[in-house]
Amino acid sequence: MRTHLIGQLILMFWLCSAGSVSFAEHGVKLYTPFTKISVPPGESIDYNIDVLNNGEEAQKIDIVVTGIPSSWTYSIKSGGWSVQQLAVLPGEKKTLNLKVDVPMRVNKGNHSFRVLARNFDELPLVVNVSEQGTFKTEFTSDQVNMQGHAKASFTFSTKLKNMTGEKQLYSLQANAPRGWEVIFKPNYNQGTAVEVEPNATTNISIDVKPPYNVSAGTYKIPIRAINNATSAENELEVVITGTYEMELTTPRGILSTSLTAGKEKKIEMLVRNTGSSPLSNIRFAASKPQSWEVSFSPDTLRLLEPGASAVVNASIKAYDKAIPGDYVSNITANTPEVSSTAAFRISVKTPLLWGWLGIMIIAVSVGFIYFLFRKYGRR
Repeated sequence: MRTHLIGQLILMFWLCSAGSVSFAEHGVKLYTPFTKISVPPGESIDYNIDVLNNGEEAQKIDIVVTGIPSSWTYSIKSGGWSVQQLAVLPGEKKTLNLKVDVPMRVNKGNHSFRVLARNFDELPLVVNVSEQGTFKTEFTSDQVNMQGHAKASFTFSTKLKNMTGEKQLYSLQANAPRGWEVIFKPNYNQGTAVEVEPNATTNISIDVKPPYNVSAGTYKIPIRAINNATSAENELEVVITGTYEMELTTPRGILSTSLTAGKEKKIEMLVRNTGSSPLSNIRFAASKPQSWEVSFSPDTLRLLEPGASAVVNASIKAYDKAIPGDYVSNITANTPEVSSTAAFRISVKTPLLWGWLGIMIIAVSVGFIYFLFRKYGRR
C-alpha cells in the first residue's frame, strides 16, 4: 500500500510538471526587458511589452494593470490606439506601449504593480522613486535686493517653477508699501496671472517703482504666486539711498544785474541741496554770449549735505564791443545724479567815457550851429 501511494504521488507530480511545461510552451507570455526602473518624481515611463502567443490557436487576451498607486496615471496603446484586449495569432507577438506617469507628490522607494494577460500570464514591474516627491511651487530670484535713489526704477528677474504633476494657473500678487508700483511681466508680457506646465519653469520679470519723494530706507515687497492647489512666496527688497534734488539761485533770489561793456562783475550764486542724499562733486558751467567770459570760484563743490547750502562766486565779463541791451547767461550746477540751471539776465550799458564823449560832440555841434547863425544870420 505504501508503494502504491508513492506511485500515485509520482504520477501526480509528473502530470503537474507536464501541465506546467505545456502552459509555458503553448500559453500566452508577457515580456519586457525593463522590469525595475529608477526615476525621479514627476517622470513618465514608457514600457514596450511584447505579448507572445506560444499556443496553437489564436487567443483573445484581456490586458489589465493592477496594483498601481491610485495617484499614478497610465495608458495602454497598440498601433496608436488605446486598447483593453488583443487578438494574437499562434506563434506571433503583438507589442503594447504602457505609459506610466509618476506624480510629483510621491514617496521615495520601490512601488510595485503588475500587468496581466488575464487567464494567461502576469508581468511584475517595479518603479524605484529616487527621491521624496513634493506637491509644491517655487518662486525664486537670483537677486532679491537692489539699491538706488528715489527716482530710480528696479527690475527683478524671477523664476516660477511648477513642481506638481498638473498644469497650474497662478495669480501673481504683491503686497508693496503704499504708493509703490509693482508690475509683473511673465515671459516679458505684462499680466497678473500665468499658466505653467507640469514640472516646468516660467521666467517672470518684476518692475518696481517707488513713490515720489520716498524717504531713504529699506523697503520689503512680498510677492506670491497662488491658486487653489498650491502657492509660493518670495520677498524682494529695495534700498532707497534718498532723493537727489538741487536748487541754484542767488542769496536774495534776484537773477538779474547790469554790466558795462568790457567790464567784469562778480555775482554770488547760492546752491542748496533740497534732497535727502548728499551731493558730491558739484561742477559749474555757463552758456554765455559770444566773446563773453564766465568763471567760478570754486569751480567744484566736493560735498553738500542734505539741507545745506553753499555760496559760489561767478565772475562775468562782458565783451568790450557788446551792443547795449539785455543778454541771458544760463548758469548750471551739475552732478551725475541731478542738475539745476539759473537763467541770469544781464543788462549791458555803454561805458561812461563814451557817454561823456557823446555829450561833448552834441554840445560842440550845437555851439557851431549857433556861431554860424550869429555870423551869417543878419546878411
